[in-house]
Amino acid sequence: MRGVLITVFDPAAAYRLDPRVTLRDEPFGALAYHYGNRRLSFVRSTALVEVLRCLERHPSAAAAVDSLVPAAERGRHLRALAALAGSGMLVPA
Repeated sequence: MRGVLITVFDPAAAYRLDPRVTLRDEPFGALAYHYGNRRLSFVRSTALVEVLRCLERHPSAAAAVDSLVPAAERGRHLRALAALAGSGMLVPA
């Protein structure tokens, strides 16, 4: 699945970080750098960083978010995952 660009993010589907993406922890969350397309993304939530690190261990993106994020913040985190998927940081698992 290398080079797959996700145009429609489905929270019910399984995803993982693209193998060419690294996360560097920062006080605000993390920097995500994609060595393939050279994109840099700011991940501005430590909870979202944890979701990204465990994403492939869950049957879906929504399940990963549900396991780590309070209910009131889940929509925001799913939108952030959709943006990361659209920029190539996530690939289907």
